[in-house]
Amino acid sequence: MKIAFVYDAVYPWVKGGAEMRIHELGKRLAARGDEVHLFGIKWWEGEDVLEYEGMTLHGVCKARDLYVGGKRSISEALLFAAKLFYPLRKENFDIIDVSVFPYFSCFTVKAVSVLKKSPAVYTWHEVWDDYWYEYLGRAGFFGKMVEYAVAKISADNIAVSDWTKKRLETLGVPEDKIKVVSNGIDLKRISGIEAKGCRASAGTERCRVSVEQEGKRYDVIFAGRLIKEKNVGVLIKAVALLKDDFPALRCCIVGDGPEKAALEKLADETGMQEIVEFAGFQEYEALIGKIKASKVFVLPSSREGFGMVVIEAFACGVPVVTVKEKYNAAQGLVEDGVDGFIVGLGEREIAEGVKRVIKGDEMKGDEGNSSYGEMSVSAFLKAEKYGWDEAFVKILSHYGKLTEIKTKIRKNLPK
Repeated sequence: MKIAFVYDAVYPWVKGGAEMRIHELGKRLAARGDEVHLFGIKWWEGEDVLEYEGMTLHGVCKARDLYVGGKRSISEALLFAAKLFYPLRKENFDIIDVSVFPYFSCFTVKAVSVLKKSPAVYTWHEVWDDYWYEYLGRAGFFGKMVEYAVAKISADNIAVSDWTKKRLETLGVPEDKIKVVSNGIDLKRISGIEAKGCRASAGTERCRVSVEQEGKRYDVIFAGRLIKEKNVGVLIKAVALLKDDFPALRCCIVGDGPEKAALEKLADETGMQEIVEFAGFQEYEALIGKIKASKVFVLPSSREGFGMVVIEAFACGVPVVTVKEKYNAAQGLVEDGVDGFIVGLGEREIAEGVKRVIKGDEMKGDEGNSSYGEMSVSAFLKAEKYGWDEAFVKILSHYGKLTEIKTKIRKNLPK
């Protein structure tokens, strides 16, 4: 098969869940002999087209800021969509797989799909719907209409989670037009990374699940882009509430973004400057090492399309506390009281969730509470279901069906 992935952000120059998904699936397709092309912004130096890990990367326009004022740049998305048309149309693909966000490139893909008679697959990482109003105020109406328009032109859709699938159905997309292919993680790679700052974890040799808390460097860890909807400020306030119960409390915040200065100021104002460590951006091995060196991962996001970092924490044997918010798909990954807790978005609720994880052995027997060791093992066992190989098998099967349909249609076309 000859396959094109379309997304403006390209791994490893931009690191995120969508970028990693394309990279992992693309290199597996290339390894089996498929011809894989990625069309994105040119984040690299040198030629516009280059070979990377068996794939051909096409830089369709010069690098621009993805975010302006903490929000996705509309001008960048429009420019990418416009510049995409010519290089994509030059090739003949069996499948074109476009990541829906930031939307405008979907219309370009639709046009090329019709002109070249190549099946287009629309991969939905999240569905915003009314969240557009929270994001843009009154102007959110236009964002909502663009999202709705994409849902109408997409005849074949992939959702990265059951949560996203259900939300996509609310836009009027028929259930039989949606295939769920979850994001994944590299379990082997994670298992080979040592915890940073604590002794070797207890548990099975294969997964190094941490079923003990002794020697951990951090009590609490967060990782993600420091933007408003991640609600890291609420976590800092929760840490302040936990200080009395845990005098030696340590919290690590991994990531960078427009909210960093305000969050550092909040840590100072709440007296948490010595307790909260702002670690900045970390390479993958360092990030996983820090998660393994932590007792509990907290994700207080009000919006997540999947929550890849939750599965990564689970693969480290680290329970997760996340929040019950309408647009937070990560809550669908956590089983309350089994591998973590789902709580309200407030500092007291988050603090209580963290406390129940850390003091799990003392609180065992309370309704909905397992011991720390039980939660740690349950977390790891769930992570085993999210390997990239499983996702690859599903995507390959779906692509295969589409190419069979394409072949039949072409055979029946008039000469």
